[in-house]
Amino acid sequence: MTEPIAEAAETEDAGQFRSVEDQISLTLDAAVRPRPVRVAISEAQGLLCAEEVVAEHALPGFDQAAVDGYAVRSVDVRTAGQEPVQLPVVGEIAAGSRQPRRLQPGQAVRVDTGAPLPTLADAVVPTAYTDGHQAKVTVHKSVPSAGYVRRTGEDVQIGDVAVRKGDTIGSAQVGLLAAVGRAKVLVYPRPRVSIVSVGDELVDIDRTPSVGQVYDVNSYALSAAARDAGAEVSRVGIVPGDPKRLREVVEGRLLMSEIVVVAGGAGGSAGDEVHAALSDLGHIDMTRVAMHPGSVQGFGRLGPDSVPTFLIPGNPMSALVVFEVLVRPLIRAARGTRNPHRRIVGARLLSPVTSTEGRKGFLRGQLLRDEGNGEYLVQPLGTSGAHLLASLAEANCLINIDEDLTEVAAGEQVKVTFLAQRA
Repeated sequence: MTEPIAEAAETEDAGQFRSVEDQISLTLDAAVRPRPVRVAISEAQGLLCAEEVVAEHALPGFDQAAVDGYAVRSVDVRTAGQEPVQLPVVGEIAAGSRQPRRLQPGQAVRVDTGAPLPTLADAVVPTAYTDGHQAKVTVHKSVPSAGYVRRTGEDVQIGDVAVRKGDTIGSAQVGLLAAVGRAKVLVYPRPRVSIVSVGDELVDIDRTPSVGQVYDVNSYALSAAARDAGAEVSRVGIVPGDPKRLREVVEGRLLMSEIVVVAGGAGGSAGDEVHAALSDLGHIDMTRVAMHPGSVQGFGRLGPDSVPTFLIPGNPMSALVVFEVLVRPLIRAARGTRNPHRRIVGARLLSPVTSTEGRKGFLRGQLLRDEGNGEYLVQPLGTSGAHLLASLAEANCLINIDEDLTEVAAGEQVKVTFLAQRA
């Protein structure tokens, strides 16, 4: 564990802003990977392998036919390219057969794809190279030794590493684990993330808001974002602003989470109350980060296990951007992902943009590709207003504007962060 983050000044007037890069570094220092667990391979998809899986069985486990055809000695058909060769067919072997069979010189055995080769056979003549007869086959084309044969251990040999530690287990890895006879595998589980929405003005989506009330957007949107990042999510939902109740809820979530996110816990008097309610659970660093939207934030390590806890703005647009920039990389790091950040590319602006002076801007955009030269183009969406959630739903990227820029003209190059499903 690292030491608690030093308290930062909370007033914008003091001009003390922490850089986005420093804030990301501080939060990533808190990444704790859950302990590995052994699960059935059918439950391992999407998780990171926590062991070197060494094959105890060869793959394939025996010499087998790669195509439907006739098992032969390659020497017996070496002249088939000049003139047809006839061989008596002395039997048939189906895939899955366990009956041993021996091939004599000058003979052929009909085989299905995947069937074990008879003794002495070193090649398979595809049916397309023959007349297909069952009693005496005529071969029109020669095959080399090992032709159309899957050799024992050709794919994986005993002692080979089938799946490496740190590999993401996808469908191919699940198939390979099954192929080498592994029923279970050690994996890093998804980090558990709890999402809490704070605010007396919030109502759930199954109710009709009255005057002064709004729907709880954050617990749904942030839960989806955390799930997309690879977390196991607990959407706690709405917690009223009552300090005692909030403290009880968060304290309970600290016992069953690797990361806790409290939306509506930063900025204004409400943020002060949240900070006060949680401060006796551990140190919370309330600071201003040089970013827009979402500059006012809180971060700390709470509870006996020092669980990383974020206090982020209640505005849904700001909350999602802060989550994307700071919380998502922590989730990815806790999963053990080698690079927790999304891909960043250069793109040419199709329209001018403005940004807040002294803060790194994260503006919504639509990333396009010029079909002519393959260049990336980006179209800004909406304005820089922090409340415009609809434009984020249309966006597939965030346009990154440096702190020292307030305006960027159309045609200029900017850095763009992909928001695609796969990072």
